[in-house]
Amino acid sequence: MAAPDPKPRSRPRAGLTFLGRLPRTERAYLADTLRTETVGGMLLLIAAITALAWANTPLSHSYESVSDFHLGPGALGLHLSVEHWAADGLIAVFFFVAGIELKRELVAGELRNPRAAVLPVVAALCGMAAPALVYALVNTVSGGSMDGWAVPTATDIAFALAVLAVIGTSLPSALRAFLLTLAVVDDLFAILIIAVFFAGKVHFAALGGAALGLALFWLLLRMNVRGWYIYVPLALINWGLMYHSGVHATIAGVAMGLMLRCTRREGESRSPGEHIEHLVRPFSAGVAVPLFALFAAGVSVSGSALGDVFSRPETLGVVLGLVVGKAVGIFGGTWLTARFTRAEINKDLAWADVFAVAVLAGIGFTVSLLIGELAFTGDTALTGEIKASVLVGSVIAAVISSVLLRLRNRKYQAICLAEEADDEPAAETGRSERTGAAGGDEDSRA
Repeated sequence: MAAPDPKPRSRPRAGLTFLGRLPRTERAYLADTLRTETVGGMLLLIAAITALAWANTPLSHSYESVSDFHLGPGALGLHLSVEHWAADGLIAVFFFVAGIELKRELVAGELRNPRAAVLPVVAALCGMAAPALVYALVNTVSGGSMDGWAVPTATDIAFALAVLAVIGTSLPSALRAFLLTLAVVDDLFAILIIAVFFAGKVHFAALGGAALGLALFWLLLRMNVRGWYIYVPLALINWGLMYHSGVHATIAGVAMGLMLRCTRREGESRSPGEHIEHLVRPFSAGVAVPLFALFAAGVSVSGSALGDVFSRPETLGVVLGLVVGKAVGIFGGTWLTARFTRAEINKDLAWADVFAVAVLAGIGFTVSLLIGELAFTGDTALTGEIKASVLVGSVIAAVISSVLLRLRNRKYQAICLAEEADDEPAAETGRSERTGAAGGDEDSRA
């Protein structure tokens, strides 16, 4: 006789849950990324503190000497300062990894489904538009320069993940996944901002050469040509041509990262994109980005300089954009998307968790410093003040988010302890019943 049909389950509410239960491979990839970025965030913090200490001691002249030391082939127009190499050369490695990460999310991750991508895309867009609006409002009212509107729009994923890893030991993994995916989209729009708004005088011959080099890079990949000795020299040539084209050289890194195949074929344990990212990411997080921070964060933090941060409209706009604009934009964009569309956040998350992460996204260090240099090129004094404002705003966002995350972490710890306490009596009851049953069996056998 056939077994009766089980009781039908209630149909879930129509919608699409963003970052629900991830597949095992996705969880493993996410965990590996978080580990690397967390370590990179710690190194980034050490580099920033070292730069600040170095630039604000009697040894500050040596910091300037090292930063201004020139090296490189002058015949190729690449006899650049150490600071310049860090800002245009090493940071291109970071953007190369960001390009691979973005490609992977688009073809094999959470962003491959347009409906699922709605929430992080809208949240990231709002998280970039709101800081820009805050900056514009402050400078419009106070008569400041509008050139720095893009400075507070970026999020430093390495710093943010490092804070989240240290503070949020008991927070749901979906919260970390939310921050990571949000940062990927944030990086994409930051790249577009740099490419569109901060390109210098375009030299079409060099730009055409870079386009041909990138086309050759893509063709070799499609033909499955292997060998680092082919791709590394070609990548350097593409970078050099892009640098001379007037378009920021980091765009070459992003373009090459996006060209890599990030889907696995039969018999592959990992795609070429995953393999190369696995090899390059440690260098990016452990060497390239910390060195960039070392030569970008060395600004004066005297009392008068800190006072200027809160009195000058350009710097005040950056601080408020990072601290207020990011939090309002990301949280508001997420809430509005969940409220008026079918997209949903993970059921394990509360809105207080999302707000804490939105505040945490106000840590805009690496890319914000880069955009600050590009926005005020030629004005050394204002560039230094903008860097100081980025540091101040990032520290304020880190402190506030740390308090909020610690409160949420305690709540989840209490929930875990309560669940464990509830499980103990049930386990004791189960053991007692098994012991009683065993005693009854012995009596019957006797």
